[in-house]
Amino acid sequence: MTRAHETSLRTYILTRIALALPTVLILLTMVFLLMRVAPGNPIQAALGGHVSQAQIAEREHRAGYDKPILVQYVNYLGDAFTLNLGKSLTDHTPVTDIIKENGAATLELSIAAFFVAVVVGVSIGVAAGRWRDTPVDVAGRMFGIVVYAAPVFFTGFLAQLLFADTLHWLPVSGRASPEVTATLQTHTNLFLIDTLIDGNWNAFWDCFLHLILPAVTLGLLVSGVIIRLVRVNLMQTMRGDYVEAARARGLTERRVVMHHAFRNALVPVITVAGLQFALLLGGAILTEETFNWPGIGFQLVRYLNERDYIAVQGIITVFALAVVVVSVLIDLLTAFVDPRVRYS
Repeated sequence: MTRAHETSLRTYILTRIALALPTVLILLTMVFLLMRVAPGNPIQAALGGHVSQAQIAEREHRAGYDKPILVQYVNYLGDAFTLNLGKSLTDHTPVTDIIKENGAATLELSIAAFFVAVVVGVSIGVAAGRWRDTPVDVAGRMFGIVVYAAPVFFTGFLAQLLFADTLHWLPVSGRASPEVTATLQTHTNLFLIDTLIDGNWNAFWDCFLHLILPAVTLGLLVSGVIIRLVRVNLMQTMRGDYVEAARARGLTERRVVMHHAFRNALVPVITVAGLQFALLLGGAILTEETFNWPGIGFQLVRYLNERDYIAVQGIITVFALAVVVVSVLIDLLTAFVDPRVRYS
């Protein structure tokens, strides 16, 4: 890499990080305003009827809800940037502890679902783009439309009915069997990693079986976007002069597609796939609820039902920050893959 390329890359990285700061500020402001425009006082909504008015007033003072809205906003921004997200009103658990305990489950599910999405999406997208306007292409496009349009909870219920209740191939819900959960030694809270660390292969297989249905259900939803993106970009690159030159040199069609056309079609695919991974963190909410998967999304639904707005605000704040971080990382990865991005 030349000095000019190193300078352009460094400049791009610094610029992208600098642009991420106002993005974070806008997202945090939106979270703050959305939680404040909700009808009623959140403390009153969560605790009304369970404690006295004096206790409610004391909780409001402790949470800062009796202060002017501008002071609350400044305090919220300061707490968000220091990851001091408050305590749940219902069980008094710090939100950071909720993220630590349940975030690993969401991360494990998101990584597995993303793997499924990439494998399915790229495979079908390449096949559809290579054999354009053939039955393979039509079937690939139809598959992509169906999996993208199908509601994740509906697909999850069908998968549970077929593979768990009817065929008895896979577990219906949870991260592991009760006996495995009771004896599992947690090091990272990523069950597959923890079982590998301990060399407990029976527990690993049990956790893997529990992961299949929710990961495939969520991954298929995202694969629909990747199928269409890979197909369109591959067809565009297949028209390039360098592809024709590769064919003229006598290269096989498979080598032309995979080593020339597909590589040049990867840049937009990496960008969109990375953003889809960020959206998986939020999209996992319905999947976790459907499969009783104890992740952040599962906890978010519980706190919403209990109208615990302190916990809800903290969890949504973490989701927003995660999306920004992943977006920046994807932009930096794209700059490494395609140097043209640094000068755009």
